[in-house]
Amino acid sequence: MRVPRSHAAGPDLASVAKLLADGTRAGFCLALLDGRAWTATELARHAGVAASTATEHLNALVRGNLLVEERQGRHRYVRLADPHVAELVENLAALAPQRRTPPRTLSAVGRRQALAHARTCYDHLAGTVGVALTDALTERGLLDWDNGLRLTGEGDAWLGALGIAVPAGTRRPSVRSCLDWTERRPHLAGAVGAALCRHAFDAGWITRIGTTRAVTVTPAGRRALRDHLGLPDELLSPK
Repeated sequence: MRVPRSHAAGPDLASVAKLLADGTRAGFCLALLDGRAWTATELARHAGVAASTATEHLNALVRGNLLVEERQGRHRYVRLADPHVAELVENLAALAPQRRTPPRTLSAVGRRQALAHARTCYDHLAGTVGVALTDALTERGLLDWDNGLRLTGEGDAWLGALGIAVPAGTRRPSVRSCLDWTERRPHLAGAVGAALCRHAFDAGWITRIGTTRAVTVTPAGRRALRDHLGLPDELLSPK
């Protein structure tokens, strides 16, 4: 009689799940969704753990190919390995149950509201503003969802008119949907989403709020997004 093999050849999905099953490691990955490189000390402080504990967790994430490290002199920095890892973390966050613990201070309430309103998801825009931007692109026929998400010819021309260049010849999809963990609806990722976000920073449409991944839409950004996509000021302004 044949005995079923419990470990068939193929991707070891369980090893990735095990890495993210730890709350500290998962918190590190969520923090790194800001697209920047962090030191172990910064992540330890963020998570409220000892530096030695942070180093142990970071080493496991690097070995598991979720993070990569960069060294500058004596300093070691880590960041998410690539956009695919960022999208995995954001999609899992959207599926995860929300913690019901209320924020204890007014500043914590403000940070939570700012993140929900507008933030970076690795290298593209998320939150209320990110989803509204995606909806506006769709309503104007610049994105098409009928047979899988794609950038239309009108969308390509619209990007060109704004001077937004999308890198060609990469393995990264041109457009990709990413499930937003606060809105529970998709926002635009992929090379086009990254190019739009980069242009928004470079043109002064958005700026970061402190050291978090929350962003605010500037007066110039509100004018530009109203003129180019019809987004109302009240949606672009945090409540």
